[in-house]
Amino acid sequence: MVNRHRQRPGVDGEDGIYRRGVDPETEKKLPLAFPLYLSHSSAVSVGGSQDVTPQNTEETFELITNTEVPAFHEPSAPAHITHRTWRLADFVAIPEVLNGENKALVGDLGCALEKIRTDLCPTFFEEKLGISLNVDGFLGRRITDFAAGYLLEKAVFEAYIIMNLDSAAAEAANVSEKDLLTPQEAKERSLAAQYHLESEVIYLEYSGTFGGDEAVSFLESIDDGVSWSKLWYGGGLDDRENVRAVLDAGADAVVVGNVFHDIAAEEAALFEQAREEFDSVPEDLTEWVADTVDAGETAAARYLSTTTEVPNPERRAVRYLATGIEFALHVDALAAEFSEPDAATIEGKLRLALTGDHPFGAALDGDS
Repeated sequence: MVNRHRQRPGVDGEDGIYRRGVDPETEKKLPLAFPLYLSHSSAVSVGGSQDVTPQNTEETFELITNTEVPAFHEPSAPAHITHRTWRLADFVAIPEVLNGENKALVGDLGCALEKIRTDLCPTFFEEKLGISLNVDGFLGRRITDFAAGYLLEKAVFEAYIIMNLDSAAAEAANVSEKDLLTPQEAKERSLAAQYHLESEVIYLEYSGTFGGDEAVSFLESIDDGVSWSKLWYGGGLDDRENVRAVLDAGADAVVVGNVFHDIAAEEAALFEQAREEFDSVPEDLTEWVADTVDAGETAAARYLSTTTEVPNPERRAVRYLATGIEFALHVDALAAEFSEPDAATIEGKLRLALTGDHPFGAALDGDS
């Protein structure tokens, strides 16, 4: 049974209301200056619905776990959970779709529990204690059952209501037109999730599309019903006005994802432009960025505007974009110092640049 009074980084407590979604999908890149952007988040979720594999999930965790922001795993399939992701994640949010097919509610959860019992637990015992367990044996079954319960202490149960039929999430959970709810029905299912499933999170998901007035009415209805479950909203948030609207409607947290990945393409385009214009890394790229882009129209500014505590998203976006471009220019210059290097040489050079007095490292050592 889930203990609803546990403190979870990014779920309970006084650690803010801004969650950032990072999708491991190969086509969705991270901004080079991602630690700066993520520094304005209370937690980062790792997960996606398309082209997600155990390998790219692990790689994503490897990148972001060195930031100071708690990172949790939001798997869309049991296979995405590995021993490494389980160890790197602060907690695992297990989705249970309230308006999809039964498999999305209990089938995937049962599959995940079996994976924990027969895969993660034996791996854990072998790595930590050097013991090989036969999970079908008398002793092995009892040990793995106990260990599965222990590992589930790291789990948060997240009840989903999916309202965008064109989303990958709706496709994965087989949500169709007949499954769309009214605000009253959403309230009733959220109450069932709170009292019966003991879900710590109720997640209203519009997946890349802002729900507008409809989402506001859903949030108000759900908020009127639930008491201790946290209410999250995700979908199409890329400006301050929309964020404030869903927070005022009762959301305890907002989840921002797509616009974060848009920053990477923005950085790449500016880097190519800077590389053509400058023979070496200029002393101050901030002024060049300010003159080159319309700061208010950048993905960086839109992303930063979703955190209402950031006082001037446009000005900060220019600074962060300049940091990312400077980073890229230093890497480009570093690569030119040697020809046909092997992997060990590249890694050694990069580590030296990051930890020494090389300007490559200084590019990251700025005001966040």
